[in-house]
Amino acid sequence: MKKKVLVIVLPIVAVVLITAIVLICTLLVPFLAVNKKLAAEKLPAADETALSSSDKIHFLSTGGSDCILLESNGHFAMVDAAEDTDNPRNFPGLELEGYEQKILSYLKKSVADENGKVHLDFVLGTHSHSDHIGGFDTIILDPDVTVDRAYLKPYDASKIKDYEKENWDNQEVYDQMVSALRAKNVPIVIPNGNSFALGNFTITIFNTEDPVTTEKVGENDQSLGVLVEKNGTRVFLAGDIDNLSGDEKRLAPQIGKVDLLKVGHHSHNGSSSSVFIKNLAPRICVITNIHEHVNHATLDRFERICHPEKFLTPDKENGLLAVIGDNGQIDCYGQIHG
Repeated sequence: MKKKVLVIVLPIVAVVLITAIVLICTLLVPFLAVNKKLAAEKLPAADETALSSSDKIHFLSTGGSDCILLESNGHFAMVDAAEDTDNPRNFPGLELEGYEQKILSYLKKSVADENGKVHLDFVLGTHSHSDHIGGFDTIILDPDVTVDRAYLKPYDASKIKDYEKENWDNQEVYDQMVSALRAKNVPIVIPNGNSFALGNFTITIFNTEDPVTTEKVGENDQSLGVLVEKNGTRVFLAGDIDNLSGDEKRLAPQIGKVDLLKVGHHSHNGSSSSVFIKNLAPRICVITNIHEHVNHATLDRFERICHPEKFLTPDKENGLLAVIGDNGQIDCYGQIHG
């Protein structure tokens, strides 16, 4: 009887074990591939050739926040300005490292003219979270910085979820940015989705519409995205766009395929849905997050769906420089902060 049971049970156990091994390998191989790409040899440091290139995008190293400098043919613009040092409501959860002085130092070292002055054609705040627009007031008010115009959606606290209003400083960072812009007589432009030039770049702003809902939303649902194009090369800066309210599904067909993607919402859960990845299919993914905090489940979706050549974090590379050539090539460099 025991032999009969063993004859029946052993094949079943073997099948279960083999199935488990296959399943583990299926799940583990993409994860290991992502891990390998993230842990790959560091990028070459930006040399004089890279730094003197006409058209490039600077991803500053600002921890888990965003600060991106666009540079094209002598024209400059800034998309987001990272976390700030301020904690106007003294919330324990907002005792965060600020990057205002690091950003100013980088601007004055990298793009100032012979008189030490920095001129930005525009600044753009993707949305009113402190890890995106917190540093703007300090940068705008600096006497060595001039700004032609600012792109910013109005912030309406009545439409925002109570949790954010009670625990975050959305209103304060928005008010501080607007106050700084008014103090320097910088016009505020409400984005409308039209395209315009920045040197050799064509800039198009996405998600300019207000969410169509009667329910309160998170401020990420208001996040703008920025498409940067040059001679067919396409870069999309996704801000904190996610798919919790269907924004990625709605926007993905409008954006189309890109060469480089600044991954939305620092790779956190809810961002980079399958439909978004399939439509954009980037060759290069830049994740503005602390290297150890990158969400591997999100990057696993990229690996399974479109197999990007590179996953890069400004944090690990001490800042990133993406040089956009005339032939569609994007060359990436690290160590831009020196």
